Amino acid sequence: MFVSVIIAAAGNSTRYGTGNSKQFLLLEGIPVLIKSVQAFEQIDEVKEIIITARKQDFDVIEGFLQQYNIKKVKSVVEGGATRQDSIAAAVKKVSEETEIIAVHDGARPLVSKETIIGVIEKAVEKGAAACAVPVKDTIKIIDSSGKIVTTPDRASLRAVQTPQVFDFALYKEAIDKAVSESKQYTDDCQLIESMGHPVYLTDGDYENIKITTPDDLLVAEKFLSERRK
Repeated sequence: MFVSVIIAAAGNSTRYGTGNSKQFLLLEGIPVLIKSVQAFEQIDEVKEIIITARKQDFDVIEGFLQQYNIKKVKSVVEGGATRQDSIAAAVKKVSEETEIIAVHDGARPLVSKETIIGVIEKAVEKGAAACAVPVKDTIKIIDSSGKIVTTPDRASLRAVQTPQVFDFALYKEAIDKAVSESKQYTDDCQLIESMGHPVYLTDGDYENIKITTPDDLLVAEKFLSERRK
């Protein structure tokens, strides 16, 4: 099997609040982005990794790839105005041999090997898959005034994570269609849903958090500390 992975790391980290790229923050002395890449580097089925990034971050990333002896990164691609634009640019660099494509947030450094393999296997079986965890809080749907409109059944709700993994031919058709129609989707599952193709969820992990705020980094450090015990 030939699996290509796109690591999305072209964001401006505006919610983190420091002005610096959150992908370069250190966890156990290793940049967040590199820990995310290393998670896929160890998967035999993964043959290549493509990173989307800001142009000004290219030199730093290339230095890290050498420093940490990363072998599977094929290229670093300049990101676009949106996440979807960045992924579309990366898709152009994917090898012709690719059968399965996985898209992962560069700011999710704690994704486990078991989670990655589980999603890949489901995508091979069904054509489209993502990992997710049950929602713990009660969710409210509100109107423009802030009034609660309805309360969906929590048992049917899932918080979707990455990686999100797809048959490559299906995914390329979906993203090409979105680009041609100037449509933007919030995640890659929506791209596939827009084609009328079902997406199946596998078990995610509550430790597979996205580093978005300084508190998230503290939580990630705590998780890693617990893993070492």
